[in-house]
Amino acid sequence: MTDATTTSQRPLKGILWMLVTGGCFVAVTAIVKHVGSEIPAAQAAFLRYALGLVFLVPMIRPMLQAGLTRRGLSLFGLRGVVHTGGVICWFYAMTQITIAEVTAMNYLAPVYVTLGAAFFLGERLALRRITAVAAALLGAVIILRPGFRELSPGHIAMLFTALFFAASYLIAKRMSDTVSAAVIVGMLSITVTIGLAPFAAVVWVTPTIDQLGWLLLVAAFATAGHYTMTLAFAAAPVTVTQPVAFLQLVWAVLLGTVVFGEPPDEWVMLGGAIIIAAVSFISWREAVAKRRQITPTAPETKV
Repeated sequence: MTDATTTSQRPLKGILWMLVTGGCFVAVTAIVKHVGSEIPAAQAAFLRYALGLVFLVPMIRPMLQAGLTRRGLSLFGLRGVVHTGGVICWFYAMTQITIAEVTAMNYLAPVYVTLGAAFFLGERLALRRITAVAAALLGAVIILRPGFRELSPGHIAMLFTALFFAASYLIAKRMSDTVSAAVIVGMLSITVTIGLAPFAAVVWVTPTIDQLGWLLLVAAFATAGHYTMTLAFAAAPVTVTQPVAFLQLVWAVLLGTVVFGEPPDEWVMLGGAIIIAAVSFISWREAVAKRRQITPTAPETKV
């Protein structure tokens, strides 16, 4: 009786943990938006990772015991480079466009992962997946509406953000066959901190104690979000947790409207909904086919 009850409650636990995950990442978005352009994007990104190194203490032993080869170190270095680019672009976009636009366009990363998996990892790209990818790209066009409005540098930055994060995820998937999740997360934090350092040095302005406190909170919420996301995946299948992850777009619109005075844009909501539907379909088909998951959930491609 107890076993049956526990099993039946696992999907609910997964949903609850993913709700917490969404709250953590929305908090990251809100704080970065609050800090705004007071600190240059590259410096804010660097401080987020540098302050977050304190959370790596439990990962030190696994990293030292991993016995990484030269190839492994090279792949981690490459991942650090592409993820660094994505983080800088994301922090910059947050100062240029609305929270809803950043959130909706960030969902393009799993779509890029699907294409990258086909071209670089030998994944089969069936017609239904091609159709879903095309639908997602249509959603991006609806959000951007080129020719009908002026595109800001923030929109361009988000296109590159999703591309960089997708590349980072694909490298992580390749490394996950040989090292633990703790090593992957720890190496990412270290390499991105190193990668961001020279960019931050060029534009450095002395932060206030309050700004450092806010960015420490960003690091804490981001770390907590990745941890609770792992708990959600352990409790329920991705087909259960993925739709809950997409509620972040709703929270982002509400946050932008209520806190930052950003009027809701129906085109952004429509485009985001199309992208969400496309990614959900791809993930569902992956689960049905019982293949190794390649398309990540939305939070897996976060800062």
